[in-house]
Amino acid sequence: MNDFFEVLVGIVLVIGALFSLVASIGIIRLKDVYMRMHAASKAGTLGSGLMLIALAIHAHQIDVITRAAAGVVFFLLTAPVAAHLLAKAAYEVGYKPCADTRIDALAEPEDETKV
Repeated sequence: MNDFFEVLVGIVLVIGALFSLVASIGIIRLKDVYMRMHAASKAGTLGSGLMLIALAIHAHQIDVITRAAAGVVFFLLTAPVAAHLLAKAAYEVGYKPCADTRIDALAEPEDETKV
């Protein structure tokens, strides 16, 4: 049974590392601040959470498992909220979405009486 846990920890670590790699590539390659924030908050949170879960599986100690679970919950609660607030602040400062963004939900509605 111990070999099963070792293999499970390895698989979860590799998957978490791949998600973290995708997040870092997204931060480098994507076009604007909103797309980069999306990559960092979604894939980065999933990658970090999976690696903490692998730590909890590997530890076999209740205090480490509790801390890892608290870390996962902390990531899941704070990363989306922080990304939302940063995106809202960036938009209010004046960073507009790139041309690939089809709908700008925060843009001022156009006045149709001027036509």
